[in-house]
Amino acid sequence: MQAVRFFAAVLVATMILAAPARALTLLRDPDIEHGLRQLAAPVLRAAGLSAERVDILVIDAPSLNAFIVDANSIFLHSGLILRMENAAMLQSVIAHEAAHIANGHLMRRPINLRNARTAAALGTILAGVAGAAAGSGEFAAGAAAGIQGAAMRSFFSHTRAEENAADTSGMRFMHMAGIDLTGAVQVMDLFRGQESLSLTRQDAYARTHPLSRDRFRRVRALAEAQAGKAAPDPTADYWFARAKGKLSAFQRAPKWTLARAGETGFDDIRLMREAVAHHRRSDLGRALPAIDGAIAARPDDPYLHELRGQILMESRRIGAAVAAYGRAADLAPRNALILGAYGRALLADGQVKKAAQFLESARARDGRDVRVLRDLAQAEAQMGNRGMASVLTAERYAMAGRLKDASIHAKRASDLLPRGSPGWQRAQDILVAAEAAEKRRD
Repeated sequence: MQAVRFFAAVLVATMILAAPARALTLLRDPDIEHGLRQLAAPVLRAAGLSAERVDILVIDAPSLNAFIVDANSIFLHSGLILRMENAAMLQSVIAHEAAHIANGHLMRRPINLRNARTAAALGTILAGVAGAAAGSGEFAAGAAAGIQGAAMRSFFSHTRAEENAADTSGMRFMHMAGIDLTGAVQVMDLFRGQESLSLTRQDAYARTHPLSRDRFRRVRALAEAQAGKAAPDPTADYWFARAKGKLSAFQRAPKWTLARAGETGFDDIRLMREAVAHHRRSDLGRALPAIDGAIAARPDDPYLHELRGQILMESRRIGAAVAAYGRAADLAPRNALILGAYGRALLADGQVKKAAQFLESARARDGRDVRVLRDLAQAEAQMGNRGMASVLTAERYAMAGRLKDASIHAKRASDLLPRGSPGWQRAQDILVAAEAAEKRRD
């Protein structure tokens, strides 16, 4: 059963990698993830991978790093995205990680996580949102289990042979997708100086992806051998500017953003960045006109309506937020993050049954967002479904690596739900996985 595999994978991953070290944070934003998906799609298709199944996710970390843990997700550090200067550079990183997937390098990892194949495999390690990051409740997901640096480096490290193969394959994918290979050279040049630094000063990428002058020369030679220069790609340029622009607007100081809001040359992106900056200053009088201006330029863009909903929700304009999120959900009815945000707003507005419907739809589409589990548990409790509320709470604690708390709520759910029901079975899955983890610990 899928639920059993999910929690077993989650707990195995947590047992192997979790430690009291600094926790990682997974940033969840539908607009940024959509932009990254647009950039990744041609590369993934060239690699023979499904552009619909492979998620491109962002980790809140200033370092230059990217990695994979399974065949369904590529993780990029926010610091890496912000250091990329053009779409081709970011696409080259994605192509390199896609090559590791396509070349089967995961099968050679020293730590066996073969069972962690669901979309939520990283859910326990990285997912989760206990609360909002400063200045952005919807933008950032909170921290889950901490990851021990040495264990992570061991798991994510690639050999030089694998790196050479991924360089060659990744550049082939870029060429097939019509992307300028110069982007790969620029990225290699960015990392080239890392090897001369002490280990403690190196970015994580340098420690997990061995660099060398030979690799740089090989990548440069492959780029120079490209037959003709790739044609400009305005679509890639736009989505790169938008994803990076929104990320920087939430991570940089508002003053910095406002001074550079128009640097991309896209007016709607300028207005979106200004809206974020004003919102982070709690200036609704300027934030709303800015986001409304962006929406006027792209009236059917669900992600701009979602941002409008966020601004209103965090400004405690609940009714208006419900309307904005509702419009976003109408435009993107399959986007789990938007559905979850809409459900959250409906719940705050007292529309509990409707909120539960949208939250459940979000949960079914994306198991990584523990905000949805938290809100859905609250909705179930308000409707008198204490057993289901306990199941959802147990799942949320399990995803955060709090197995003892998860077990307590799973036992409570087992006592409240009809034996053999779907909710009861989900509770049993948690109990079985928690017991297995306890035995491994012993």
